[in-house]
Amino acid sequence: MLLSSRTIEFSTLETKCSYLENRKTRMEYKYIENATMELNQALVERGWRRFGNYYSRPQCQGCTACLSLRIDVEKYQFSRSSKRAFKKAEGLHYVIQAPTISTEHLELYDKYHRFMEMKRGWQYYYLKPQSYHELYVSGAHNFGKEILYFHGEKLIGVDLIDFLDNGISSIYFYYDPDFAYLSLGRLSIYEQILLGKEYGLKWIYLGYYVQECQSLKYKASYAPYQILQNNPLLDEETIWG
Repeated sequence: MLLSSRTIEFSTLETKCSYLENRKTRMEYKYIENATMELNQALVERGWRRFGNYYSRPQCQGCTACLSLRIDVEKYQFSRSSKRAFKKAEGLHYVIQAPTISTEHLELYDKYHRFMEMKRGWQYYYLKPQSYHELYVSGAHNFGKEILYFHGEKLIGVDLIDFLDNGISSIYFYYDPDFAYLSLGRLSIYEQILLGKEYGLKWIYLGYYVQECQSLKYKASYAPYQILQNNPLLDEETIWG
């Protein structure tokens, strides 16, 4: 499969790893201005993550801790805890639409990251409106969507996803910490699974699972799942197991 003629490929220098202490990370990137749904599918299936027009995946020397994980929608069974999460969230409603940017988005995004700085030690930085647009609005084309969660008229969660031919790629979710008691992070994944079942999609691509990272190890709780083997090229077959 050929990339678009307007594609730029590059890699970063080694930097401090955001997921594991005392580790270095190096990322490879593809900047693709007009990615098709078919190309987006092929890249996600091969472990690439899309943010805007940029696709990236780890290329770290001597480390393979970042594992691409996808949930098997057809075989997934909702547990008692998931049903309790749905029960707690009965007063919420949501809207699915093309990604947008608003003052509400930016304030919620900032509030969430200030909270995660205190809770998990995330490095906080202010995200400018232009940067938000480049990360979460640009590059969506006809497959990128946002799921907006509302409590009454108040926006309390934004889930950014891509629809694929065979599944949903979960890009990023952020929420209002004041409503953490609703288990919004888990709820967003349950809702993705419900969408997958509704539309006959087989997989939820959850991005990277890192066993020793507090912020990413939770993904293994959504069994049954598969892990991508190696880092296949676009013209190579994928092996998930």
